[in-house]
Amino acid sequence: MQGLVKILKLLSDPTRLRILRLIGREELTVAELQQIFGMGQSRISAHLAQLKAEGLVSDRRAGRNIYYARGGKVPSAVTELIEGAGVEVEGADEDDAALRLVLRKRRDKAGAYFNRLAGKFGRTYVPGRSWRALAHGLLRLLPPMVIADLGAGEGTLSQLLAGGAKSVIAVDNSPAMVDFGSRLALENGLENLEYRLGEIEDPPIKSASVDLALFSQALHHAASPGKALAAARRILKPGGRLMILDLLSHSFEQARTLYAHAWLGFSEVELLRLMEKAGFKDAEVSVVSRETRAPHFQTVLATARK
Repeated sequence: MQGLVKILKLLSDPTRLRILRLIGREELTVAELQQIFGMGQSRISAHLAQLKAEGLVSDRRAGRNIYYARGGKVPSAVTELIEGAGVEVEGADEDDAALRLVLRKRRDKAGAYFNRLAGKFGRTYVPGRSWRALAHGLLRLLPPMVIADLGAGEGTLSQLLAGGAKSVIAVDNSPAMVDFGSRLALENGLENLEYRLGEIEDPPIKSASVDLALFSQALHHAASPGKALAAARRILKPGGRLMILDLLSHSFEQARTLYAHAWLGFSEVELLRLMEKAGFKDAEVSVVSRETRAPHFQTVLATARK
């Protein structure tokens, strides 16, 4: 009886209960649990140690990694309690979505290969080969779309997109940026590019009117990223696409003052949760680049569908 009381006391902590739910589905490392929960390594390890001490968790080493699973001697009544609690424990649905992301990253060997391949592009000089030329070529392959560039700034990307888009609406909350971009579009004869003054949490765009909603290094400026994504979903047509390019979460605090960043980037799990909470489907997230100079900012690409 005393052992059961100890187990029930352990399960009274929501985090330990969530851990047991997940490792009952798949063996996970501490690093993977950190990604899912957004917690520090020491906190996760402490929970695992307590659970292991009561036989609720087992582990195995594979190379440098230690994988944790639910203990094989967990009483059936406790197993039923753990599984049944998923309905009531706050964050359980988000945990399941984050688990899918973690497992997909495990399998994504091709992604690691292409990241290494991309790092070689441009190291050796080849006449005429550049990222700019490649971008122009790929953009011409896209079907004509109505694109909303949310948090566009002066709109360099908007101008590039306008070359092949049906129309581009560039939204920014800076009158100076909107005025500058508008004059530049006029000077370059980009009649399908329109600049509008507004907030990305409530863009001045008609509902269900655009094919692609784009946040390029803009979401970390949002007062409320969740509201910005909900607004993006509002303006998208059924089946429309969302694309986010932003910084992976970092600890460079100076970014708040140097670049007016409201958020120090986003983890892959955070972006996944934000998109799914806003009602998007088929969400995918991956890190696509890493700067070689300190503070080594990394860029994360997220896509989803309305």
